[in-house]
Amino acid sequence: MAGSVAPRSALSGVLPLLAKRIGSALITLLLVSVVVFTISGLLPGDAAQETLGQSATAEQVAALRHEMGLDRPALTRYATWLGGMLQGDPGQSLVANMPVRDVIAERLPNSLMLAAFTALVSVPLALAIGIVSAINRGGRLDRTLNVLTLSAVAVPEFLVATLGVLVFSVKLLWLPSIALVSEEASLWDTMRSCALPVLSLAVVVVAQMARMTRAAVADQLDRPYVEMARLKGVPFRRVVMAHVMPNAVGPIVNAVALSLSYLLGGAIIVETIFNFPGLASLMVNAVTSRDMPLLQACAMIFCGIYLALVLVADVVAILANPRLRAQ
Repeated sequence: MAGSVAPRSALSGVLPLLAKRIGSALITLLLVSVVVFTISGLLPGDAAQETLGQSATAEQVAALRHEMGLDRPALTRYATWLGGMLQGDPGQSLVANMPVRDVIAERLPNSLMLAAFTALVSVPLALAIGIVSAINRGGRLDRTLNVLTLSAVAVPEFLVATLGVLVFSVKLLWLPSIALVSEEASLWDTMRSCALPVLSLAVVVVAQMARMTRAAVADQLDRPYVEMARLKGVPFRRVVMAHVMPNAVGPIVNAVALSLSYLLGGAIIVETIFNFPGLASLMVNAVTSRDMPLLQACAMIFCGIYLALVLVADVVAILANPRLRAQ
């Protein structure tokens, strides 16, 4: 009976915090929508001018702007766009002349696949490096891993991508320099096409995640309960696995979530370099063509994914650390 009451009380303590986090995320999304709409409206030119080109007359541009609804007041356009977003309809692409939802549906699976491949490579490797480095603090292995991770963090993605192309595509001829993704391609061909983009993203992500994991585990290793367990004769491996790791789960999940959210920014550079047909490159094209509905929808998706990762990390940290429920 007592065992069933404890989970209920724990759940009742988590639900208000979860509701608070979700409410904060929704308010953040609303503020981001205002910022995204405002900044996109400040870009020089518009879709009408980009579509017709420089040779178009002022009358032709004005007629097309009226047809696209670009001559309406900004507040009216924002209210219409926000209402559509709340209903799951981000509007019509001004350049592709098709629903933004359909345009994004063609690219989003590719970006999710790239993120999944990168996570499958990065997360286990980074956790192993961070945990091993923390356990061997001050040793030669720890110093070597610190130098490697610091060096990797300092290297930008475009340089990693360029070096990857020079070595694996130009010199060794092992991997393609352009990521060609199609439904007809086999799993092996898809993995070969995504290898260099995944490598370019994983280098920096692994380094960041490993350093944050090391800090989380090292912080737990300095706690008094570790020293007490060692004085009682508990083997060090058991102390790490049975005591340190459960207490470090919250910070480690936070490190994983923050590092994976870095993929959102890094993917823009990597997808552009390798001509990868993903959501990030689609957003870059939307900026170039001044396709504001498409640009705004892509930006909101990126922000939503980031907030979802942070929310998951907060929930895991709360469940792993009962002290956070009292805050």
